[in-house]
Amino acid sequence: MPIDSRLQTFETTWVPRLNAPLADAIAADSGDDRLAEAMSYSVLAGGKRLRPLLTVATMQTLGATFTADRDWRPVMALELLHTYSLIHDDLPAMDNDALRRGEPTNHMKFGAGMATLAGDGLLTLAFQWLTATALPVSTQAALVQALAVAAGPHGMVAGQAKDIQNEHVDLPMDRLRVLHREKTGALLHYAVQAGLILAGTPQAQWSSYIQFADAFGLAFQIYDDILDVVSTPAELGKATQKDAGEAKNTYPGKLGLAGANQALIKTIAQGQAALQTVPTAVDTDLLAAFFSYFDTKRVK
Repeated sequence: MPIDSRLQTFETTWVPRLNAPLADAIAADSGDDRLAEAMSYSVLAGGKRLRPLLTVATMQTLGATFTADRDWRPVMALELLHTYSLIHDDLPAMDNDALRRGEPTNHMKFGAGMATLAGDGLLTLAFQWLTATALPVSTQAALVQALAVAAGPHGMVAGQAKDIQNEHVDLPMDRLRVLHREKTGALLHYAVQAGLILAGTPQAQWSSYIQFADAFGLAFQIYDDILDVVSTPAELGKATQKDAGEAKNTYPGKLGLAGANQALIKTIAQGQAALQTVPTAVDTDLLAAFFSYFDTKRVK
């Protein structure tokens, strides 16, 4: 499906605005030039800025105003943390990938040691940026707590641990969903959660948005699994067909391509249904447009 025009307009407005300060901000907060270069190399290597865009879109949906001096670093902290996870995921001890977004991975350019430190630097700088702001201290604390849970041993890191432990193990679907919820879904869950926190939305009103976020996170992973099978390395900017070669648990591996695509369609419908349960005065069309990232016609 083509990307929704409303989402295209939103991206055209916000991606440059989010990207513009990045290089200078990372350099200003780094005490070593080579380390700053390695950190910036991966952060600036492209990417849709999907996670901070989700945060800003959630804020806009809830009527909150984005103020650069107050909100930019807390919003972009998630992109730093996401990039750290990609750098470490590509390392020889993990997936040992040579390409990311069509360019050499961080360890191929800077060596495994510096790449590890670049990831470490981005991880810790993310939490610094959550508090380098004029936001109320209670808001800062809520963001730090939420991101630590999403990224740590109860979230993304737990999912990564399950992933490497269960290669060549046939996981039942319920355990695969848990793995995906932690490994991929946790940071997308946080992206929406951060928007709710920054907008000052009472937790009693979070449920529909969180259900949307979790459906989006699962759809993202299912679609990523599908693309690994049906795409070329040139299209993805990285090696493909790796999941099957490493005997990883994926939706196409367990359900076949057609079954995985049906699971994707069903998950998208669940996320769209969740958005329909928010108060009628709230326009959720922008959030719903994020599902247009997933082309359900890729599988014939």
